Amino acid sequence: MNLPDDLKYTKEHAWVTTNGKTVTIGISDFAQDQLGEIVFVELPEEGEEFSEGDAFGVVESVKSVSDVYAPVAGKVVELNDPVVDSPEIINDDCYGDGWLIKLEVSDASQLDELMSAKEYAQFLKEESE
Repeated sequence: MNLPDDLKYTKEHAWVTTNGKTVTIGISDFAQDQLGEIVFVELPEEGEEFSEGDAFGVVESVKSVSDVYAPVAGKVVELNDPVVDSPEIINDDCYGDGWLIKLEVSDASQLDELMSAKEYAQFLKEESE
């Protein structure tokens, strides 16, 4: 399983990368693997605001439908429109072209609560036991 060291992770299987006050959010390799072939993605509108833990979108696969949760509070500043038209991009490149949204973070201290790749790997191991 691919877990880039430069990303942060959540227990809800999202990944986060930070660029100043903006974070890019997607679903982890583990999540896309568990979902299987992704066939539909629903994203919020630009300008929408979310609190930490709010569902901001939906990822649907041939197996199931899953909400995607905001790892931090913030306002949507950019959407990855190509994944709406071609959701399989997430399966092909979940950490690159398969990102979902960019948020302008309203409380940067929430980023400290996210897991490192090592912590996320340990979390996944414990979850599978």
